[in-house]
Amino acid sequence: MLQSLVLFLASAAFGSGSSHISHKRSLLGPIGTGSPQTIAGGTVECGAPPVTSFFDGLKPPFPTNSWWAPYAAPPGNATAAGPFPYESALYGDGVVFGISAKRQFDGTSIHQPTQTDWRAIFAEHSGEFANHKATAFDTQSVTVQYVQGSAAMTFYAVPGSPYVTFHYNDSTPLLTAMNGGIKSFNNQTLSVGANATATGTEFSVTDTSNSTYLIYALSPITLTATSNSTNLGTVSASSPFTGVLRLAMLNETAHKELLDQYHGVYPISVGLDYSWTNSTGSLVFSWDTAGNGTDLLMLTWPHHRIAMQNPNYPATTALSYLTTKGYMYPALGNQWELQYNLTSSLWDPPRALDKSCSSSVIKGLEYEVGQLNISNAPVPGDFYFWGGTLNSVARLAAIADNLGRSDLIQPVVQYLEASFEHWFDSSATTLAAFETTWGGVVDKAGATDANIDFGNGFYNDHHFHYGYFLSVAATIAKYDTTWLNKHKDYINWFARDIINPSSEDPYFPITRCRDWFAGHSWASGIANGAGSRDQESTGEAVNGYYGAALWASVALSNDYLNFARLLLATEMHGAQVYWHLYPSLSPTDPNNPYPEQGVRELITVGNVEDWQSGAWLFWGDQKSEIAAIQMLPVTPANEVLYDTEWVENVWSYAMDELIDPSIGDSWKCVMVAAYSNANPQVAAQWSANMTSWGTGQTYTNELYFIGTRPNPSGTPICGVVPQNPYGVFQIQEVSSGNYVTASSADTNLTVSANNGTAVTFNSTFVPNAGTLQLTSTSQYVTADGSGNYTLAASRATASSWERFVVRQKVGAASGVYSIKAASNGFYVTVNGDGWLINNAANETDSAGFYFHST
Repeated sequence: MLQSLVLFLASAAFGSGSSHISHKRSLLGPIGTGSPQTIAGGTVECGAPPVTSFFDGLKPPFPTNSWWAPYAAPPGNATAAGPFPYESALYGDGVVFGISAKRQFDGTSIHQPTQTDWRAIFAEHSGEFANHKATAFDTQSVTVQYVQGSAAMTFYAVPGSPYVTFHYNDSTPLLTAMNGGIKSFNNQTLSVGANATATGTEFSVTDTSNSTYLIYALSPITLTATSNSTNLGTVSASSPFTGVLRLAMLNETAHKELLDQYHGVYPISVGLDYSWTNSTGSLVFSWDTAGNGTDLLMLTWPHHRIAMQNPNYPATTALSYLTTKGYMYPALGNQWELQYNLTSSLWDPPRALDKSCSSSVIKGLEYEVGQLNISNAPVPGDFYFWGGTLNSVARLAAIADNLGRSDLIQPVVQYLEASFEHWFDSSATTLAAFETTWGGVVDKAGATDANIDFGNGFYNDHHFHYGYFLSVAATIAKYDTTWLNKHKDYINWFARDIINPSSEDPYFPITRCRDWFAGHSWASGIANGAGSRDQESTGEAVNGYYGAALWASVALSNDYLNFARLLLATEMHGAQVYWHLYPSLSPTDPNNPYPEQGVRELITVGNVEDWQSGAWLFWGDQKSEIAAIQMLPVTPANEVLYDTEWVENVWSYAMDELIDPSIGDSWKCVMVAAYSNANPQVAAQWSANMTSWGTGQTYTNELYFIGTRPNPSGTPICGVVPQNPYGVFQIQEVSSGNYVTASSADTNLTVSANNGTAVTFNSTFVPNAGTLQLTSTSQYVTADGSGNYTLAASRATASSWERFVVRQKVGAASGVYSIKAASNGFYVTVNGDGWLINNAANETDSAGFYFHST
């Protein structure tokens, strides 16, 4: 079944005050059309509403994360990264545009600074900012019109075109050089104060920075180039003109032949079609053109070329532009088909849990479900952290179901329901509201403060936030149909916010975060004028569509499920092309977005922006952070995302941090899970030493994922998993022969007792570790995270600082154990006063202990 997805907005003459929306009907209609204005938080207006004049006569919903959002977000003149390979901005006095000619690598990032080459307008225009507006837009392109009386200029802003296209109507074209003055026109050198005039359909102009543009007129025109100064020059028509001008930067003389040959056909808009089988999905871009569509010249990025079916490619030497995503190379034709493999691994992995891991996984599952207390279910304080935390709990229900432990499902579901209930409560402190100026569900408090919830109210990170939200909701709905029937429409508002497939939804834009031409989503919305766009957590972007797929699988039709699977597949593909780095790629490989070897040796891009990509994050620069944020959360679908070459490279590259005890396990555990896709046995060994999984992962999901990885060798994955000695023990320090003691009067643990006065400790299970409870006082032993204080039996309840890893000490006699504090990853030593302190970075420097069962 071929689905069609396209939105055209068409207006009558500018200034008439009227417009209409015409639809090319999609076979896949909207998820819903009901008003979200009854949401618990009611309605709210964003602190950065659209520039009124830009959408004059049109009604929301409007795109918020598109490449051209800077045209619409206040102040309306920020530089937009597009239509690529160009960048552009809309000012009152015209459209400014250019191509960045410099790509630099500083050891951490590639930079491609913005560059403005030309401004296009017509002489009759007054320069009033309000005298331009959008007349049409679709999932990729936008049409902008500048008008003054009966004179007009229409800008067809279509990504991928090597030309910038303007249609003039009874107006006098005026082009102004913005990157210096004019050096030559039609190969005639111009001195300052000189001009040159030519009549025809093809022209060339070179500015004083040596950038050359070809100017094509689709009907004859007379143009005059004037060199006003070394920093100012113009190209203007002699009289009002009705027709099309197309401009193209000429990087190399050899490129002129192809640009000359195909300049006569231009794109006006683009439709997005899609189809699928059980295992594959296809995107079809169909450009509406003026002229014969088979002669449409467009440009491709690496991700296009990898996925394109039956392409018509001219030689890469015929035309190229180097961008932050690598070289754009030419393709002919007004229809592209891009094909992707669709994963079937949603709720469960594609294979059973390895038997060697079963007992440990089930023990961990029982423990972690047993820790859930409905009365302490989290009260939402935001979307992001609440979602990540609850999502990790929700995975426990799916694992329990897969392992046949139905008795453990309902405690999880009830816990999730208790927390989720706050989202339906209009008196809650954190509320979801419907934002009316752009159209979308937002954090109510954040609608006027971009610093709240990572800018959610300004449309940042919606796929991150709502992917978690939908995963949790899907888990509840799968096991509680009453809850599903009661809240389905409510949850659908969040699905509609990020995966709406249809222009017939009157409240939400189509696939808000997805940039279909760029091949991935953008996290940034309309804050700061909507530029520059960025995305630094591809793992959570993938999870956005994974969560939507889970929700579709329990609450929507199979068509919406397949649409979500296609979004999931394309997001993974984009992550692997632009965020995963492969040193083995040849710098001359046309599908390599990073020809600089130094870039690829960084192994993982932390953040892709419009004009910068590199191994960094807004909030951190550790290798483990940069890699793990592209991996989390760990779900069955990520078997595709964690490709073997990349995870092996990450493992080697970040090994210095993996073995660093000062770096916590919350990032490391995600990297270990991802590495299991390449070597599950080694990952299982590493996992056995983890004591913290952060808020977004659990012991159970960690080991379950590892235990369900491809295992062609058939070697048991988990083998013998080391664990603490559990039971009631007296603890003896080996070198002195003395026993550990503590009391209610002196809670500090010291080595000072003999066998007859030794105290006992109850060692109980926690995942990969244990707690030590002084039996005489029922107080748990705690280890300060600084490693500067004595261990003390002084806590009534056990948390992360009360966990210890007790293992056979390497190199010591059998039965001699080391003790490692989970609070800081350091081993316990005994100082000269007999005090136990967690201050040894290496096990070789730790004390040895016997655990004598009593």
